[in-house]
Amino acid sequence: MAENDEYVPDFDISRPTIARVYDAILGGKDNFAADREGRDAYMKYVPNARDVALDNREGLRKGVEYIAKQGVDQFLDVGAGLPTMQNTHQIAQAVNPDATVVYVDNDPIVLAHGRALLATNKSTTIVTADLRDPHSILNNDEVKAALDFTRPIGLMVVGLHMHFHDDEQPDEWVRVLVDACPSGSYLLITDFVDTGEPLQKAIEQAGLESLGNGWIRTPERIKEHFLGLELVDDKIDFIPRWFPGEPEKEVPAVEDIEPWHKIMMGGVAYKA
Repeated sequence: MAENDEYVPDFDISRPTIARVYDAILGGKDNFAADREGRDAYMKYVPNARDVALDNREGLRKGVEYIAKQGVDQFLDVGAGLPTMQNTHQIAQAVNPDATVVYVDNDPIVLAHGRALLATNKSTTIVTADLRDPHSILNNDEVKAALDFTRPIGLMVVGLHMHFHDDEQPDEWVRVLVDACPSGSYLLITDFVDTGEPLQKAIEQAGLESLGNGWIRTPERIKEHFLGLELVDDKIDFIPRWFPGEPEKEVPAVEDIEPWHKIMMGGVAYKA
């Protein structure tokens, strides 16, 4: 290969993927032309798309930190995406240095970057598998070696539900994973929400144009993602207003937060 030739990895770079479009929105470098076109579609409809992506990361941080502080030291992060700021293992291990994290994604480039994490963090594993086949996650040898399913697990499905239409029944995929987790486990979810705000419909249009998916859902529908488990603080909320385990915390009024902060909601639930 010539010195100036661009390295092309052994996977399809002509089609955008969730992980790489998200990386492009965040200003990362692990994306290709198709992914940047996807990013541009998001930016066209929602100029503050990067702030929305950062909200999703903040929801991840808040949720993982809360779960880790409850004494959970195992995390299964499904649809993890590419490494960026404040990854799950960094957040969890800041609370408990012995915490174990397994990342799962169906994009092979995520596994490639996972090797770099594995080189420096022996408590972190990344595997290629797909939420649409939850048994492929549970039966993965690396997952089984890293996680003890007789002890509580923090199951994370962050920023993923919106990429599946309700007709695909994504809740049933998650149910398989929840059923495999013992009592004392937690389920962390963020999702695009529909409360009638114009930018919410805009982000849906952007997703459909960029990736062919990205549906918004009512708060009531998002609560159904938690499969009847007990919601911490008995609620989900917009990320800037969501502080799990701090029900008395003063939060900004809905009308006082920016429109792009009303695109995502987060919640965490406990499996009794």
